[in-house]
Amino acid sequence: MRAILQRVSSANVRVDQALVGEIDQGILVLLGVEKGDTSAELEKLLNKLVNYRIFNDHKGHMNLSVTDVQGELLIVSQFTVAADTKKGLRPSFSSAAPPDIAEVLYNEFVEQAGKVCKRVAVGRFGADMKVTLTNDGPVTFLLTT
Repeated sequence: MRAILQRVSSANVRVDQALVGEIDQGILVLLGVEKGDTSAELEKLLNKLVNYRIFNDHKGHMNLSVTDVQGELLIVSQFTVAADTKKGLRPSFSSAAPPDIAEVLYNEFVEQAGKVCKRVAVGRFGADMKVTLTNDGPVTFLLTT
């Protein structure tokens, strides 16, 4: 399981021009589910994500987590995050989980995130989404299990 985290001052996602998810200060999570991922990897990744210290403290040091700042999450499924880019000039998606399995784990991730974060917004699994964000920093990290 892989997640690209972007610290944002705001972010939203639209499907067919309709707003489906929106947050203010927090983290935009682009989540990719890989073959073989389980609930155990999901829990490990989520725990790291909500405790990852990427927000500034009063001294301007990245020392606070999204839960510390009572930030929000916008979780967007993105199978391209699971791409293998090691060879050639075209990404391979053979390591991505099949959509039916990925959707179950994505939904579980969202459900579990809702238990620990102030507010969780989502995209729409499998849809053509337009994501808009104001990256704060910019601050971007790749987390993997």
